[in-house]
Amino acid sequence: KRAKVNIKIPVRAQRDAENKDTHAAVAEDRKLQIQAAIVRIMKMRKTLQHGALMSEVITQLQTRFKPRVAIIKKCIDILIEKEYLERVDGQKDMYSYVA
Repeated sequence: KRAKVNIKIPVRAQRDAENKDTHAAVAEDRKLQIQAAIVRIMKMRKTLQHGALMSEVITQLQTRFKPRVAIIKKCIDILIEKEYLERVDGQKDMYSYVA
């Protein structure tokens, strides 16, 4: 005779925790991809307006994922802090690449 054994495992809670970890890792990877795309574009163009930079980043990354505008803005600010980019004096929506 076979005996039935019930093993109750909290699968749902474990799966939710794994999903949160996965989403956080994907979000961080996407931020790095956005930053890399911004640096590539700015290396080519040297100076670029905000709207043109946003459209080029979206065009370059749309094959991989759809980047949100707010995240792109955050990445631009991060790159300004890291001194990869700087705002052009006298023009509020113009960026220049710092080699």
